Amino acid sequence: MAVYPETGSERVVASADLHRWVAAIFVAAGMSEADAALVADTLVRADLRGIHSHGTMRVPEYMAKLTGGGVDPRGRPSLLHERGGALVVDGGNAMGQVVAGFAMGQAIARARETGVAVAAARGSNHCGALDYWVLQAVRAGMAGIAATNALPTMAPWGGVDKIVGMNPLAVGFPGGREPPVVLDIAFGATAHGKMRIYKQKGAPIPEGWAFDSEGRPTTDVDAALAGLIQPVGGHKGIGLAIMSGMLSTLLSGAAYGTELGNMIDGPRPGHDGHVFIALDIAAFQPAERVRERVDAISRQVQDGRRGADATRLYPPGLLESEFEARRLAEGIPLDPATLDGIAAAGRVAGYAGSGLA
Repeated sequence: MAVYPETGSERVVASADLHRWVAAIFVAAGMSEADAALVADTLVRADLRGIHSHGTMRVPEYMAKLTGGGVDPRGRPSLLHERGGALVVDGGNAMGQVVAGFAMGQAIARARETGVAVAAARGSNHCGALDYWVLQAVRAGMAGIAATNALPTMAPWGGVDKIVGMNPLAVGFPGGREPPVVLDIAFGATAHGKMRIYKQKGAPIPEGWAFDSEGRPTTDVDAALAGLIQPVGGHKGIGLAIMSGMLSTLLSGAAYGTELGNMIDGPRPGHDGHVFIALDIAAFQPAERVRERVDAISRQVQDGRRGADATRLYPPGLLESEFEARRLAEGIPLDPATLDGIAAAGRVAGYAGSGLA
């Protein structure tokens, strides 16, 4: 669940104003209006859903990629190869969100014909929070799966060499009366972006998140950023991360593990890989019946008996859905460092406005 410490210094920003500001910055950096709007939407949507590690705090990082980091602001993805429901997409070194939107769109369209479609993408870059792309399939009435590679931040179980990425995986099913059930997890106990949020706030990270560079558990955020992220579930998390990374890269020919780069020098532009799977539910079961069963599963979780310290029980994706609804109405609380970073990125692009009230 996406929960961060609050300091009371956060500024509440309307999501529409934040989107216009961020999109304008990306346009100033050379992106088309449509592509800029898509990238901005993925970042703002992550903030709305409480996933600030993949939200607008990444604008400076993305700006660096677009203005000297080797990513093509006008890159266009294309369908490189197809056979039935198997698709290979070349991202054209575009922003990862542009590639992901194209690839999942292709998978959804093909799944309407074949029942199942898999789009393996290469030539891409960081594509943001994966739940965004799974929800693209969910909105089309399908179940969706998405996975991506990531820079190595973990070691094999028992090792200290930083050679395994957290390589996240997301899965989503549409509900009926209940929100979609959506799981979006990386196979590390945390992410560098989340630890950066704690660093912004001057807070120690929780126990169980990271090791230092010698493999010793730590709550010191600087030691953690220089060290290793702990895997979820010990050796099981490492195994899942390796397999998710393989699915994300080997089918498309993208870079795996250290082939992508490292946390010091950064990723090699245009070498990220992703996989997007769309499953037309109606090809398997009556779609309305599946939605009813998704609702029943969600309610069973919510209505389950709670332990002494629990106030609510959440199926995957419900907390984020409630965050989104509330923040669309009330605004998004953002750390001043995030807003300062966006403003600095705008100056780099030659855009000085913000449009924030």
